[in-house]
Amino acid sequence: MHYQTPTHLQAAILDWAGTVVDFGSFAPTRIFVEAFASFDVEISLEEARGPMGMGKWDHIRTLCDVPAIAARFERRFGRLPTDADVTALYERFMPLQIAKVGEYSALIPGALEAIAALRARGMKIGTCSGYPRVVMDKVVELAAEAGYRPDHVVATDEVPKGRPSPAQALANVIALGLDDVAACVKVDDTEPGILEGRSAGMWTVALRFSGNFLGLDFAAYQALPAEHLAEERTRIDALFAPSRPHYLIDTLADLPEVIDQINARLARGETPANA
Repeated sequence: MHYQTPTHLQAAILDWAGTVVDFGSFAPTRIFVEAFASFDVEISLEEARGPMGMGKWDHIRTLCDVPAIAARFERRFGRLPTDADVTALYERFMPLQIAKVGEYSALIPGALEAIAALRARGMKIGTCSGYPRVVMDKVVELAAEAGYRPDHVVATDEVPKGRPSPAQALANVIALGLDDVAACVKVDDTEPGILEGRSAGMWTVALRFSGNFLGLDFAAYQALPAEHLAEERTRIDALFAPSRPHYLIDTLADLPEVIDQINARLARGETPANA
């Protein structure tokens, strides 16, 4: 038997917050701020966004390792934050997240149409998230009510390692019965999510404006003048550069055109590894 490169994409593995739902990725970030505030430690929304895309415990651990945040914690408690403190923050974060995730559950404009276009091209839709299963269940339920029903969902606590590990993306490959990771495209608004796809051997597409790096709601995004958007494209592309996405687009609405470009490259024998 001889290895043959796939000739077309079989599946898209989509992130959730900032990709398909929650324009601006506000649900997790604002709750991080509230969780730290409940311990009388102040963090900004910008600081909370820093490690976005990681599993939530790891996200909190990373925030606690930021020197400025660690110093605030030490001033409040007389010591640097330990793993036990991270767990306590996580346990405070989780009920807040479950209670409030519905406030930021709206589908991103153009997402349903883009996903329908992918299905029309014969693609399956897998998904993964930095949310644990208890939060994902609520997000999935609300998305279904709005018309979004992916073929598979993998939560961060259902694999041995969260992003940037490839585990969640690869769990989708197994569950969906796909033939080759090179026939998959991972779409995400964060660096850990793009690294996840890269490590899994997939094509990767980074989203500039619907997620964490711009951090605006849809109305504020629409109100930005063209010259400001051009500046933001340059800034955000530079932020994504170390994770080496194959493509960068503004929002999920732009994905179908990229799918066609990837299919053309696959037909020429190109793969994600040599692209």
